Amino acid sequence: AQSVGTVSASAANANLLVAMSLSQEAPLNFGSSLLANTAGGTVILPSNSTTRGYTGGVANSAATPIPTIAAYNVNGTGLETYVLVLPSLTTVSHTSISSGINTMDITAMTARFNGEDADATTSTLAANGTDSFTLGGTLTVQENQIGGQYSGTFQVSVDYN
Repeated sequence: AQSVGTVSASAANANLLVAMSLSQEAPLNFGSSLLANTAGGTVILPSNSTTRGYTGGVANSAATPIPTIAAYNVNGTGLETYVLVLPSLTTVSHTSISSGINTMDITAMTARFNGEDADATTSTLAANGTDSFTLGGTLTVQENQIGGQYSGTFQVSVDYN
């Protein structure tokens, strides 16, 4: 009689992921806009175009710099899904005047992944482990905003889903 039973099973698995990397190819730049009056307003830069929309007392200007949507490249393990985390608020400050209405907020950031028709925050890496996306957002110009150059930084991150 047999006193010990054995079973062969393949119940051990592992999945190794390559550390993700993210590189910026172009900065987010709302370009030059005209303060048509002191009312304030918004400059809307979509994630897939440099054609800006305006509200309130802000209007289009052809002066330089011209607008650019931010562009990024992503690398990691092929065919894996990942999530993009965007800031909910970014503040830019006047580069030379430190008083008065000298800050503006960027909100409603949106991302468009390579080849997609709609904004999203998740994507899947190609078989070779690459992907790319572009960013836009809404710049809020306050009432009595000081004219001039504004600058700031924001953080974008990616991680496997």
